[in-house]
Amino acid sequence: MSWKAALETYDELQSEHTVPGHFTSGFAIGIIAVHLIYPKVPGNVANASTYPFPVLYKEVDFPIERLFEGDDSIETEIITAARELEAAGVRAIIGACGYFAHFQEKVADAVNVPVFLSSLCQLPMIKTGLSSKKKIAVLAASGDNINDDLLNKVGTDTERLLVKDIGSLESFAPIRWGKTTLDNGELTEALVQVVVDLQREHPNVGAILLECSDLPPYAKAIQGATGLPVFDFNTMIDLVYHSVVQKTYYGIF
Repeated sequence: MSWKAALETYDELQSEHTVPGHFTSGFAIGIIAVHLIYPKVPGNVANASTYPFPVLYKEVDFPIERLFEGDDSIETEIITAARELEAAGVRAIIGACGYFAHFQEKVADAVNVPVFLSSLCQLPMIKTGLSSKKKIAVLAASGDNINDDLLNKVGTDTERLLVKDIGSLESFAPIRWGKTTLDNGELTEALVQVVVDLQREHPNVGAILLECSDLPPYAKAIQGATGLPVFDFNTMIDLVYHSVVQKTYYGIF
């Protein structure tokens, strides 16, 4: 950084600021997470060390199956959590489960900051970027719940999707059923085998989307095994963060 750029940065920090009356500051991303007890390894959306920037969590507490199904009775709790995150000063709100998509439209209408509750929100972009001849493999914690009704709420549908349920994998059971011991290596191998088999059966797969907020830790292994673009919650969160917290560029030219 040149001395002039450094001085400009210093001047910006020294200028007068008027902000809302929050007791903390600096949380650009707010995350709504369901109260679930199981090992959350780095990369998991519910593990704060996943991110190079601070995030603020808000807990909601109901059986995860009610979220999978889009049970209307939990809508008020989710909207309340979003409004509390907004009141705390976050600049965007994320949900830590792909099935928060059931409430994407309602929550977005309830607050004044951007809302991207589900990794499935990326599907329109992925479809736009791929040849119309290519399909998108979606690895889902509850495959039966990925349907047009759900996807319409994030601006897309099941066309060109290959949905693969991974919730029934034995190695995924500690996450799915809330156990306190997880064999991370076994789960990695199982997920890699799933995508290798899927790619063999469907050579026209052009990208993979991981619906579940527990799956980003395995994205690199999945990409290494398939050579395909892999989208997950964290590719979305990184994009959203950089849209609401732009930076000044320094370099040479």
